Amino acid sequence: MSQAVYILGGYQTDFAKVWSRHGQDIADIVRETTLGTLQACDLDASAIQSIHVGNAFAELQRQQAHLGAMVAQVVPELWGVPAMRHEGACASSSLAALAAMAEIEAGRYDCVLVLGVEEFKNTSGHEASKNQSAAAWQGREDIDCTFMWPAAFGRVAQEYEERYGLDRRHLNRIAEINYANARLNPLAQTRSWQFGPDSFTDNDETNPLIEPGTRRQDCGQVTDGGAGVVLVSARFAEEHARRQGKTLAQLARIAGWGHRTAGIRLLDKLERSRGQTYMFPHLRQTIEDTWRRAGISGIEAIDGVETHDCFTTTEYVALDHLGLSAPGQSWQAVEQGTIAPGGRCPVNMSGGLIGCGHPVGATGARMLLDASRQVTGQAGPMQIEGARRVQTLNIGGSLATVASFVVEAG
Repeated sequence: MSQAVYILGGYQTDFAKVWSRHGQDIADIVRETTLGTLQACDLDASAIQSIHVGNAFAELQRQQAHLGAMVAQVVPELWGVPAMRHEGACASSSLAALAAMAEIEAGRYDCVLVLGVEEFKNTSGHEASKNQSAAAWQGREDIDCTFMWPAAFGRVAQEYEERYGLDRRHLNRIAEINYANARLNPLAQTRSWQFGPDSFTDNDETNPLIEPGTRRQDCGQVTDGGAGVVLVSARFAEEHARRQGKTLAQLARIAGWGHRTAGIRLLDKLERSRGQTYMFPHLRQTIEDTWRRAGISGIEAIDGVETHDCFTTTEYVALDHLGLSAPGQSWQAVEQGTIAPGGRCPVNMSGGLIGCGHPVGATGARMLLDASRQVTGQAGPMQIEGARRVQTLNIGGSLATVASFVVEAG
């Protein structure tokens, strides 16, 4: 039986900030995220025994690699602490968290810093979009398009339509919910964005087509930002809580995790799942692995979800794979209000990737942070009343890398 892993706390930068406009770059994101995380956890840098950094595209966006060493460079108090960087497209910092957990469970370290950082706004949106295509199989996806990811997830929407039927009103409603949730999030990129009455319809002027199956409001945004959490052993958590006059029950704990990887090419995944119950069987398996490790039987035990919604289609896929509806019937969870604030299982109270923002390498850590805030009653206006157990679902590429965590009150 592996030992418990607790989340002491964490920090998120303002996802509306464009760092290059302030003469700053990804190194500054690393510094603010690190110092903010330490302060939020009331920790001195000397407590950190290991560091894991999630980042996907710094080499392409800034020609900057070796981000493990960047932490000590910009926060010299961490000079000499072992650090490494992880890349798994949009799931990069979930992989960083998994590595940190493994170190704690193995008894190597008791206190590990997990960071996710990404900078996209230093280039044009077109160039940033092109750089993100590196998470697909270059030259071999066989999808004729200008923008790879809107086209890929548009293709997923078309596949849902062919297998089960799909009404775009439900995709539009997902976007509307997530943008509305983001208005309650003081760190969300889109918190002050305004939309007209036809913004969440298939009106070609107010919500134009980007690629077949994908309109503008279906898309997550190019975002700068960082998020960090500190993961600790039960022994460290208990001592830290006692010093602060708290108990373990007041901290968040990672109760279960799942991680599976399929091939990189989208059309191969679609072809392999023909005739199967779920469109992405490995996604469902990841979710079931997470429940099993958390000692729960299914989504009925979950009070809220932070899921990947790089596009509305991604969230639509997540809903039925999570069991919030029968396979192929995700529209029911949308239409019945299950996923809305106050629903049976609110989804993306943060605003998700569409509303809060998607600095790719930071998203997994941001999800863990928001889940921990929910179960400890610290989510402010985003709080799910009575939330004791929240699940994250983080996806890299065309659902190739999948990671999930169940976070519960300790």
